[in-house]
Amino acid sequence: MPAAPVAPRIEPPKETPALGCLHPEYHGGKEFFASPKDYMQWYAKHGPLRGTDAPVVGVLLYRKHVITEQPYIPQMISIMEQEGHIPVPIFINGVEAHTVVRDMLTTDNEQRMLARGEIGSISPTLSRDAVRVDAVVSTIGFPLVGGPAGSMEGGRQAEVAKTILSTKNVPYQVAAPLLIQDMDSWTQNGVAGLQSVVLYSLPELDGAIDTVPLGGLVGDNIFLVPERVSKMCGRLRRWVELRRKPAHERKVAVLLYGFPPGVGATGTAALLNVPNSLVNLLRALKSEGYDLGDLDVENLNGESLIAALTAQEDQRTIARGAAGLAAQGAGPAAEHGVQANAAEVSTKQLKEWLTYPPEWGPSEWGPIPFLPDNDVLVKRMQKQWGDLSSYRGIMSSASGQLVVPGLRAGNVYIGVQPLLGLEGDPMRLLFERDLTPHPQYAAFYKWLQHENKTDVVLHFGMHGTVEWLPGSPLGNNGLSWSDVLMGDLPNVYVYAANNPSESIIAKRRGYGTIVSHNVPPYGRAGLYKQLATLRDLIQEWREGSTPMTAADHASSSSAEMMGAAAQASAMGAGSAATSAASAASGGAGSNGGSSEGQGDVRSSLVAPIIENIRLAGLQEDVPFVPGPGSPLWERAHGSSNGTVESSSSVTLLPEDAGLVDLKEFDDYISTVYSYLQVLENRLFSEGLHVLGTPPTRNQLSAYLNAYFDGSLPQDALDAVADAEGIETARARLERSFQMQQPEASTNGSNPPADAGARMAELEAKLNEAVQIRSLLAQNSQELTGVLRALRGEYVLPEAGGDLLRDGVGVLPTGRNIHALDPYRMPSPAAAARGSQAAQAILDSHTAANQGTFPETVSVNLWGLDAIKTKGESVGMVLHFVGGRPVKEGTGRIARFELIPLEEMGGRPRVDVLCNMSGIFRDSFQNVVELLDDLFHRAAAADEPEELNFVRKHARSMQAKGLDNTAARLFSNPAGDYGSMVNERVGAGNWESGEELGDTWVSRNAFSYGRGRERGAARPEVLQSLLATTDRVVQEVDSVEYGLTDIQEYYANTGALQKAAANARGGKAPGVSIVEAFGKEVKPRELKDVLRIEYRTKLLNPRWAEAMSAQGSGGAFEISQRMTAMVGWGATSDFRENWAWDQAAETYALDEAMAEKLRQANPQAFSNVLKRMLEASGRGMWDASPEVLDRLRALYSEMDDQLEGVKA
Repeated sequence: MPAAPVAPRIEPPKETPALGCLHPEYHGGKEFFASPKDYMQWYAKHGPLRGTDAPVVGVLLYRKHVITEQPYIPQMISIMEQEGHIPVPIFINGVEAHTVVRDMLTTDNEQRMLARGEIGSISPTLSRDAVRVDAVVSTIGFPLVGGPAGSMEGGRQAEVAKTILSTKNVPYQVAAPLLIQDMDSWTQNGVAGLQSVVLYSLPELDGAIDTVPLGGLVGDNIFLVPERVSKMCGRLRRWVELRRKPAHERKVAVLLYGFPPGVGATGTAALLNVPNSLVNLLRALKSEGYDLGDLDVENLNGESLIAALTAQEDQRTIARGAAGLAAQGAGPAAEHGVQANAAEVSTKQLKEWLTYPPEWGPSEWGPIPFLPDNDVLVKRMQKQWGDLSSYRGIMSSASGQLVVPGLRAGNVYIGVQPLLGLEGDPMRLLFERDLTPHPQYAAFYKWLQHENKTDVVLHFGMHGTVEWLPGSPLGNNGLSWSDVLMGDLPNVYVYAANNPSESIIAKRRGYGTIVSHNVPPYGRAGLYKQLATLRDLIQEWREGSTPMTAADHASSSSAEMMGAAAQASAMGAGSAATSAASAASGGAGSNGGSSEGQGDVRSSLVAPIIENIRLAGLQEDVPFVPGPGSPLWERAHGSSNGTVESSSSVTLLPEDAGLVDLKEFDDYISTVYSYLQVLENRLFSEGLHVLGTPPTRNQLSAYLNAYFDGSLPQDALDAVADAEGIETARARLERSFQMQQPEASTNGSNPPADAGARMAELEAKLNEAVQIRSLLAQNSQELTGVLRALRGEYVLPEAGGDLLRDGVGVLPTGRNIHALDPYRMPSPAAAARGSQAAQAILDSHTAANQGTFPETVSVNLWGLDAIKTKGESVGMVLHFVGGRPVKEGTGRIARFELIPLEEMGGRPRVDVLCNMSGIFRDSFQNVVELLDDLFHRAAAADEPEELNFVRKHARSMQAKGLDNTAARLFSNPAGDYGSMVNERVGAGNWESGEELGDTWVSRNAFSYGRGRERGAARPEVLQSLLATTDRVVQEVDSVEYGLTDIQEYYANTGALQKAAANARGGKAPGVSIVEAFGKEVKPRELKDVLRIEYRTKLLNPRWAEAMSAQGSGGAFEISQRMTAMVGWGATSDFRENWAWDQAAETYALDEAMAEKLRQANPQAFSNVLKRMLEASGRGMWDASPEVLDRLRALYSEMDDQLEGVKA
């Protein structure tokens, strides 16, 4: 009989385990190891790098990609091995990433902790067979804890991740192919939307560093860019080398800044005293065992380092190249053991450093949309700067060598980051994507890597420029200049804790591991000069006491007041005040209903009060409005018989004293006094912070007083500041509390019913005060964080922010700060505060415009205030338009919906022009898309045009034939940043404010939104919106930086106002300033805020003394504010004599102050004088001939000094 047929054997399906390891050489990657231990046992016998000391890297993979046999996984493993790493590829479903890192991987640090018995933070579930790794890489993204599921918890699981990763204490990096974005869109527009959240925002909550996109989608397939995998490996290798290399062998490059050029900026950073901080750093490095050569750190003067670096900027020295630098030496720093760094780079060498290997092709670049030539970077540079072989330009010697100056102390190099930009236009490079850094800029960073053999670079303070170089907005590729120049260098970046917005640019584009530093202590402005005199006079008015004579006033004034009077005399103001006071003794009338004696006393005070109001320039802030029947009524309203405004004000003069109704004047005096209280209690940053330095007793008191703002008794705060124990502080609190209680609580009667609750509330605040004291005392962790990063260790992450607004969560500093989850913007509280602010703006506008609503409001959306306030500016936009967030079940915002008109109380939808900073545009693309969707639905809504201005304006533009008439979100071109207005003001390169408005328009005419709306040029739509703009809105997010402190506010808010005025035929719209750092949301008019800021900061002797005491950096800060003062005059027509008069008195005509600034920073002092003369020349200031002559003489002296004519 024939044999029965044999049925084919069917292999049972093999289920991929939920967790395992794989390697392409182990059964073709189709068989798996049960654990990292099993994998490493196999690798020790069969792995390509077995028997070597190559770094071991734990790599987290998606199990789904293993199941579907995605080819990128074996390719990535092979490249990692080619680059000298031993990968431990572990696949997981996604949610268990933290348990794998916690239990299956260990590190040298964790094992040392175990050996010492330090088991507090070590999980009891740590396997005895855990594999030692030198770094961890996640190709999954999302938070470490929970993965894609954990993302729904926002930052709530970050604490668990921080405990795990700080115990491991090795670099944690996220590097992955883009799974929801294709190669083409990445190359064209950068990493966007949800993909950016997955790769950047959420992992940064855990302290992830050096994120590298490894590839992306082509169709439905995932492809790698091998060059990017090599970049990831190179950066990992250098971090591991830091851990393995002893301190005395590590080479550190400390980079300072010197921008803008020629104004004393060398060795400055925002909010940081760089010279003193640098000394602290060098001392810490010395104690850590770094080789600092012969440097005498104990006697080192930081200003001598800055002076030596500044001297190296002399073009005569640069022209002689390395020989010139060597001959000049280290100047005043030489006596402390510092040497000059004298180096050159030939353009031939630079070409070699910028050229990719000639054999590179698709196997290295992957399926990106185009294949670059190997010398593509050189070609781009030469297109911009000409043939490199004949280049003679920025920082090149006469022979064509690219000069690298700097200072050296053993293995520590200290240099100034090269200037950025074009000759005569030093900032242009920041704002044009197709440009390249100049040759010396590129040579500088490449020299650090190839010639200096730098192990780690330390960018010292906020902020540099390498992270802003042209390239992909987010998600560096091999042609992004930030990526090219940083190469594989670990980048440690000292940054102000209150600026998470710009720090994420340093983190994401510049590969910066951020170490935060504290902001300076806060001070109260107080009153000074005429303001203090005015307060005293008002106090006399209120008391009705016998008036002081002028001599009495002088003798009772403080020494500060006497000095102020002397300065006023130099300006010709003091004698006017004296004669006015003298004339007032008998010249004022006695109108009103007070008693005769009191009326006489008060009458005698009217003239001196009016004169001091005039001298202080307060009449614009607190206008006097006479009532009908007053002799001053006719002056206020003219002789017209028509309808007049009942609120018309009059400028009072001392000779008007006899015409003033005393009852009206009494009401006016109350308003003036309230305004003086606002000025007196205004907060400002007092001086600059010194890295690693805890606050003094007085500084701690200033922090606490600013934070609690009167909500805790001063006696209790003093006890905390005095470092007394909690029991002593509580006893003081209870004593103060009892003294404040009504009599019933101290005479045996029952205390008020709420006394217990009130005392419990105060005790909670007292405990918070003690906590703040403890956290501020940990400022030393700033240096600890720097040292940890320089050792290649994990730096704890923390949300960026400031103490006043965000509370104790931002302390201690010394942390790797991050931003927030953009899919939760605005937060509920931010939406509510934003809505409140917007309604207050509408109420104020309609009250001032006979009930008429603004048709269009231009709102500035900035990354910094959006991050710190969690989206209050977005909340304002929603309120104006009539929109609200709609959330998913996870708490994330899915869309913004239109509120029905019937729920809006009869008011219209106000149109909004959103002017976005480049950081907001790039960091919150999801919000941009949601807002774009809202505007399009508003434009299409079937509603009356008189109740929907978005629709009205869109239809009007459609009638003119314009496209995308619902576009409302405008910014710079994709990849570009800034309006360039401040660059023009800084260079004096402008003729009229209208010209600056046009510059703003040319830089901000690019529309963003859904789909491919990624920087489309729509100047006609922008102009149409500007023509209907009735109000501009700007949020200010911090005490540290107000409108008058930095250039960006006038360059955007002021220039936007001017652009709208141009479009409106010269009629400027109003500007509302929302100060988001306070408890109340109370918008103020722009010029009101400018006056408040100038009075409480720049013109305030207390602020001036604190800042000038900071040496070269303080002088530079003063100088920059003078440039900003010109900027406000140029853009918003802020041209008030009192402000310039007092500025000249304070900084130029006061000989002691002038000499202090000249000695500290000659370039900065020269700029102070230059701006004053410029203000006069441009008609912003009507200065006296005598003052101008003195300023010209001083400026000429400084010019001679800077040119070397005078020692």
